[in-house]
Amino acid sequence: PILKGDDPSLVLEKTKEVESRLKAAGVRVKIDERDNISPGVKYYEWERKGVPFRIEIGPKDIEKGSVALARRVVPEGAQRKSFIAEDVVIAEMPTLLEDFQSELRDTAKARREENTVRGVKTIDELSEALDSGAGFVFSGWNGDPSVEDKVKGLTRATIRCLPGEEFGSAETPSKCVSGSGDSVTEVAWARAY
Repeated sequence: PILKGDDPSLVLEKTKEVESRLKAAGVRVKIDERDNISPGVKYYEWERKGVPFRIEIGPKDIEKGSVALARRVVPEGAQRKSFIAEDVVIAEMPTLLEDFQSELRDTAKARREENTVRGVKTIDELSEALDSGAGFVFSGWNGDPSVEDKVKGLTRATIRCLPGEEFGSAETPSKCVSGSGDSVTEVAWARAY
């Protein structure tokens, strides 16, 4: 709540009403009633904690039947803060939260793929990919721990995971990155920083 003016109890009352309606819609809500710190400090604190949306309610918002909705992550073409009718925010908040989660997941997957090199066939290629800034490098592996030790000695990279269907390459490599035999699985290599 933005507690300004002669009667802050009106703002608190409206804030609790909105909280109740959002909770009824299945949304987790926390009212920050602290009045001993500035709104800017409150905003920063909640954003730092990762809260996806902040709803601000003040005397002018109550008069207009709206709330200020601020986003932590702003999609391209959207505004960080917008004034929306109270009923619309309450009705759309579950969808907004789902969309927010999807945006974060899709952005993270895209960043992961941008920093991934797949289909590496030799240790030299693996080293080159890592030196050029790749976060993950995928190759075949014959299951021999001594191969991991050899790769680690030459590139400072270790096996991070045996990727499953979602993260793995479309086609499992047939040869081990060491050149010694067939691959039994695909692995993701990376350096620790």
